[in-house]
Amino acid sequence: MIETVIFYVFAVSTVITATAVVTVRNPVHAALFLVLTFFTSAIIWLSLEAEFLAISLVLVYVGAVMVLFIFVVMMLDINVARLREGFVRYLPLGLLVAAIMLGLMLSVVTSDVFVLDLASEPVPKPADYSNTKALGGVLYTEYVFAFEIAAVILLVAIIAAISLTMRKRSQTKYQNPTEQIRVRKADRLRVVKMPSEDK
Repeated sequence: MIETVIFYVFAVSTVITATAVVTVRNPVHAALFLVLTFFTSAIIWLSLEAEFLAISLVLVYVGAVMVLFIFVVMMLDINVARLREGFVRYLPLGLLVAAIMLGLMLSVVTSDVFVLDLASEPVPKPADYSNTKALGGVLYTEYVFAFEIAAVILLVAIIAAISLTMRKRSQTKYQNPTEQIRVRKADRLRVVKMPSEDK
């Protein structure tokens, strides 16, 4: 009974915070709502006995990826007013994509994959069961191709974030190590011969 209550409370919290991610106007607030969404999803995974997924979600996404994302959003200094200019023009396309995604999610949820036998209780796992080992076995055998594609997408995202934040500023002075190594004595030192003065 208590597990059902916990599941529904945090499931509703996840839906509310995920909706806030795409509806708030400030990108930093959207990133913080996404952090809260990750936390509530991690609690749901903990209730489903997927401890490794919950801990990795908090450590990897909340602790690393979202902090990097917030820094990138704050460094880019996005002009929100300019982003809103074409909102009405792209609204029909956005609604079409949202309808397609909603239809796909409903087709998956209403399929036979999620049909549960409510008459039988779930069998508890033994004490020495390791969901990390089971996850690794499935991830690197059946889903290894999808895992590699996700790794490539993350690499592209890292390169894009670096290229977006690397901006040349005319006011900033940069050092050129090649020129520093090639420097000669004549470039830095000038010997001036002066006649001695008699007192």
